[in-house]
Amino acid sequence: MQTKEFLSLLKEHPKKSLLFEYRDGHTVGANYHITEVKNITVDSVDCGAGTDFWKETVIQLWESPTERDKKDYMSAYKALGILKKVNGIKPLNQDTELKFEYSNAHFHTAQLFVNDIQVAPDRLLLKLGVEKTDCKAKETCGVAVGATEEACCDPASGCC
Repeated sequence: MQTKEFLSLLKEHPKKSLLFEYRDGHTVGANYHITEVKNITVDSVDCGAGTDFWKETVIQLWESPTERDKKDYMSAYKALGILKKVNGIKPLNQDTELKFEYSNAHFHTAQLFVNDIQVAPDRLLLKLGVEKTDCKAKETCGVAVGATEEACCDPASGCC
């Protein structure tokens, strides 16, 4: 999901509660806050000496320990208001991949992709998921496509 698609979704459904499912059947608590919005620039070199460059937006979600009993979720309208304020300070990259950063006592810190959206009469549910790391230079490094986790680069391949 791109940042502009998320903003559009919030605009279309301002009165709905905004929920995030970080793992099947597990949602971020109603006590969550949007604590940081990041415009990220990635300028990278992979293990095969290939370069890449892209931008992304990361919205950090945090559960307030002082509001554990909160039952009402943030509305799409409030979330949109927060993001509009951020955009006035640091313009959001509209055409970038959107990720959500989240953790709790039972879930590791992760940047999660939007895998699905469920629109119900009273809520928007964004189903989030992790992407596994992968070798971007399989061909250069001699790693067969579909190789198992035990596979590694051939020392003579020229990989890092």
